[in-house]
Amino acid sequence: TTTEPFLPPSLKTGTYLGAGREKEMFTRLNTILFSGEDKYRYKMDYPCMGTCVIINIKNFDLKTGLETRNGTDVDAAELEKTFSKLGYKVTLVHDQTADQIVDLLRDVSTQDHSNSGSFVCVLLSRGDEGGIYGTDGSFVNLDELTKFVDGNGCRSLVGKPKLLFIQAARGNKLDDGTLSEGDSMDGQTPSRIPVEADFLYAYSTTPGFNAWRDTQNGSWFMQSLCEMLRRFSGQLELMQIMTRVNNKVALEYKTTPGRSGKRQMPCIVSLLTKEFYFP
Repeated sequence: TTTEPFLPPSLKTGTYLGAGREKEMFTRLNTILFSGEDKYRYKMDYPCMGTCVIINIKNFDLKTGLETRNGTDVDAAELEKTFSKLGYKVTLVHDQTADQIVDLLRDVSTQDHSNSGSFVCVLLSRGDEGGIYGTDGSFVNLDELTKFVDGNGCRSLVGKPKLLFIQAARGNKLDDGTLSEGDSMDGQTPSRIPVEADFLYAYSTTPGFNAWRDTQNGSWFMQSLCEMLRRFSGQLELMQIMTRVNNKVALEYKTTPGRSGKRQMPCIVSLLTKEFYFP
């Protein structure tokens, strides 16, 4: 549906006789509303949405004692399809060692993202608070990865949203649930911004807790993320979409009775400085 331009009553009824400041003001307002020129909204009229790197760790070396992550390939395939449809250039890699994961993000930092509006990284692995495990069992701190795409690590991503989606445990605690009692600024003088600005960290679970994955249908969090992106991209702002992801995971999923109906609560940490809309 096409949205009608915003007009004052006098212009709508045809009774407006002047051509002064009122008309100029509403012309300017419509330019902002319909051209995306808004200081509180990320500029997304780049030739490309950006790069999306999906790192899918399913198998671990036997010596690590870490079990195979059955079901993760379902997530990887769905994520690849979802972000491709959103306009991203998707790179999907499987079973990377810790060093290879670091090298992948280092390579991203050397690329020119001038024609890209954003950057996405999806991490699917076993983990603990602060990071994930490579297929060799070595731990990779999330901070070590994000430094490659922050304000110091990649200049062509400065001022652009960098979205990280992480499917990994952050501890061993289990959530039993509880009963509810109710239902770059164009045309402006360059300015300095915080190095850590414009990140979004979307964790599958809260600090200290386990994250659940169905061995046949994929993880609760990633499957919910893909569904909500398909349904609401182009309609809702990213944080609204993530709130719906939270809602679905928190209220619609629980483990089988054999595991006492455990729950999961995603955790979204936003350092974004503007509103973000997918096309």
